[in-house]
Amino acid sequence: SSSTTTTIAQAQAMERALAPWRSLLAHSLHENSALTHSSYLQLATVRPDGRPANRTVVYRDFVEGTDMIQFTTDIRSRKIAEIQNNPVGEICWYFTDSWEQFRIQGVLDVIRGSETNKMKLNLREKAWFASSMNLRLQFMGPHPKLPCLTKNSELQAQLDPEQGPVETFCLVTLNPEEVDYVNLKENRRVIFKRTEKTTVSIGQWTEMEVNP
Repeated sequence: SSSTTTTIAQAQAMERALAPWRSLLAHSLHENSALTHSSYLQLATVRPDGRPANRTVVYRDFVEGTDMIQFTTDIRSRKIAEIQNNPVGEICWYFTDSWEQFRIQGVLDVIRGSETNKMKLNLREKAWFASSMNLRLQFMGPHPKLPCLTKNSELQAQLDPEQGPVETFCLVTLNPEEVDYVNLKENRRVIFKRTEKTTVSIGQWTEMEVNP
């Protein structure tokens, strides 16, 4: 794994200002909080053959003390191989009430059960127990994108609510390096770039107003 490292602890211990785009995102989340789909965003990765791949994922908060964005996925999904082959990705997040869009690109990191870093494993476990039972059950279902052989069975009785993450459950983090913010109501666009490409989301950011 490349992005979420043991230095997360150091980042969390540092008293620092959040990235300048974080206040814009926090405001957008607040303004659109009544809309369930405001927590849905699109994640783009690159397939091994160079073609783009895109899907919707659910925002699962930031890694505490950093600017890294979290979401969960199944280890059997194709995005895992895509991230392993090329960890660069971009999310696109559009807020329909406030007419704002965030395109956030950076480096992706997959945290799975075989991870040896205890800090990462703690993040994965925390994300698991923060998930609903229905979501957890999805990770016990048939292999994604294979032909259906049987109807989905009732799995709830097979999963103890106190049980830790199953093997197929992964936490993915995005360590932002560039943010493209557009506000259509204000006809405003700002590009934020991180000047220090480090393994944790710390460092200075530049900010430039550009034409929409």
